[in-house]
Amino acid sequence: MNLRDLGYLVALAEHKHFGHAAEACFVSQPTLSTQIKKLEDELGVALVERTPRMVLLTEVGREIVHRARSVLHEIDQIRALARGTSDPESGAVRLGLFPTLAPYLLPHVVTPIRERFPRLELLLVEEKSELLLHQLREGKLDAAILALPLHDDQLHAELLFEEPFLLAVPLGHALAQRKTLKLADLADENLLLLADGHCMRDQALDVCHMAGAGEKSGFRATSLETLRQMVSANVGITLLPVLSIKPPVAQSDNIQLVRFRDHAPTRRIAMVWRRSSALTDFLQKLVAVFRQLPRELLNDHVVEAVAAPVKSLVKRKQKSR
Repeated sequence: MNLRDLGYLVALAEHKHFGHAAEACFVSQPTLSTQIKKLEDELGVALVERTPRMVLLTEVGREIVHRARSVLHEIDQIRALARGTSDPESGAVRLGLFPTLAPYLLPHVVTPIRERFPRLELLLVEEKSELLLHQLREGKLDAAILALPLHDDQLHAELLFEEPFLLAVPLGHALAQRKTLKLADLADENLLLLADGHCMRDQALDVCHMAGAGEKSGFRATSLETLRQMVSANVGITLLPVLSIKPPVAQSDNIQLVRFRDHAPTRRIAMVWRRSSALTDFLQKLVAVFRQLPRELLNDHVVEAVAAPVKSLVKRKQKSR
């Protein structure tokens, strides 16, 4: 038994197909199949059931795969420890981010990270939060940027920043005339929300529950950009995190952004990694770069200036009629 064969078995468990698993392992299908058969012969048990359409693991095969993942994860940690001891800033770091944050945060941090760590290979993965957590626990990611709270004693979290939410409404909406809002002003309103699986949906639902608001029925978006365009089209109102309305994000017509006062809703963003990670010291340095975001990026007081050109355009159109 060797680590390579355990890796083949884990790949087969993930892909449930000899050809796809072989591609993932960069070997030929006969090679992978032969090594799996040798592993079965050595252990004296059948690990897989070979069916015409797919590969199924036997009960003992599933247990061995579970343990093999742990073994391979520990080997990765040994390699990471060696890399971290020698020169962590010249290695590769696999960092996960969730979709309602990644496209708005990365333009502001990638350049500073490259300047601070010019030899670092930063491998970015954008997935929903639950999948990022799964990959983090399995060692497929070194760290992830996620929204708090998290409930996992095996993970360490470092708060990066707190991001306010803004209310996005069409210019003709009654709330568009307000300079600021209280949560109570959302009572009886129905908000456009993201689909299940997005952590921001849960955050927005929490705000709705506190405010006495509800969800607009018959619609669930898969991205913040869809929400933004639906507001622009007078379909409804929604919550947007402040980074999603800052340059270089293009602004949409017919949208007024209104900030909250008195217990404004926010989301707390943290960098998270395994407590056992050999990269802890380096990840703390990476955290410091993320914490150097310009204050104005997280300042919701600038939204009036963002919305002003749209207001002026509407007024000019009205005068011309």
